[in-house]
Amino acid sequence: QVQLEESGGGLVQAGGSLRLSCQATGRTQNVGGMGWFRQAPGKEREFVAGITWSGGSTQYVDSVKGRFTLSRDNVKKTYYLQMDNLRPEDSAVYFCAARRDVALPPPRMSEYDYRGQGTQVTVSS
Repeated sequence: QVQLEESGGGLVQAGGSLRLSCQATGRTQNVGGMGWFRQAPGKEREFVAGITWSGGSTQYVDSVKGRFTLSRDNVKKTYYLQMDNLRPEDSAVYFCAARRDVALPPPRMSEYDYRGQGTQVTVSS
């Protein structure tokens, strides 16, 4: 099994930055592509960004393009979501998820094999 644990969430003013981390432990050789999702109160869970195992390809939801950057360190088994120029509408619980397939992961949580418990991000106006 693989365990994923997010960290780095918190409260920040609009225009500020946060870097979320996702640490994988356990059978990390099973971790391929991974992604970040978010869910705000009363809203559906939303795909934010995804990255291949190699880190060579990424994809982002339109609302975060140019502001969020996804990266990974396969030696440290840690995956990062750098969030800049944050907006109040970015406030949500952010989840990392991973799947065994090494390709660019799909924007559907149901197609991932592992997920973390989430970290809260709150952006004040």
